[in-house]
Amino acid sequence: MKFTDLLKKRWIEHETLVCVGLDPYPEKFPSNIGRRSEDIFEFNKAIIDATQDLVCAYKPQFAHFAAVAAEDQLKRTIGYIKTKYPEIPVILDSKRGDIGSTAAMYAKEAFEHYQADSVTVNPYMGVDTVKPFTDHANKGTVLLCRTSNPGASELQNLETRDGLKLYEQVAKLAANTWNEHQNIMLVVGATAPDEMANIRKLTGDMPFLVPGIGAQGGDIEAVVAAGKTADGTGLVINSSRAILYASDSSDFADAARAETLKLKVAINAYR
Repeated sequence: MKFTDLLKKRWIEHETLVCVGLDPYPEKFPSNIGRRSEDIFEFNKAIIDATQDLVCAYKPQFAHFAAVAAEDQLKRTIGYIKTKYPEIPVILDSKRGDIGSTAAMYAKEAFEHYQADSVTVNPYMGVDTVKPFTDHANKGTVLLCRTSNPGASELQNLETRDGLKLYEQVAKLAANTWNEHQNIMLVVGATAPDEMANIRKLTGDMPFLVPGIGAQGGDIEAVVAAGKTADGTGLVINSSRAILYASDSSDFADAARAETLKLKVAINAYR
């Protein structure tokens, strides 16, 4: 099934816009799991099993695996989701971006090697770096547009020659030029709700991946008001650390479920 169809099905059937980010820090794992890189899969599996009915997607963050030489744990994690919960889309957060021939290999890495349903991509090299991903018509390409980090405005809010902000130019290209297969999403941070509202006007019903809720302090009410589509969907609102590390004891999976449910209820209150 196409990535966007999987996503829409989860939004509707499970009434959830919550994405759980899988950002493993082995040093934060509870002692009953272990705190080695080879324990990452067991930690992720417990989180996934505890939250699978509450989420619209999972988002493993590539660097958190690669930094501790745990790429095999990433592959096992995605493989587990695809086998046990194949209806839940997986967004591989690796923020790839390079010249066309290299971008094609990054696309192959994400979609064939890791079997992800979508991947985050840095579009600031232009269409050359985007098209090798979007050519995989059944997969999702999640483009950085207006990110949630404190320094985002230094570049992304600069005006271009035609008077648009740089992030607006990315949004317009994504919606009107690059989206041949209707498989693009945009990363729009929860910490910039005014920009999010602007991007929603520019892109219609295009889905947004929204980081910045939870540890980064984004406001749920403002995000939903700025970014939801007419049917109350259109958002994949990610939380990672606030869910994964809600407890450092043996009840960590139950605590993660409680935090995920709390976030789901809070989001739905404003939809």
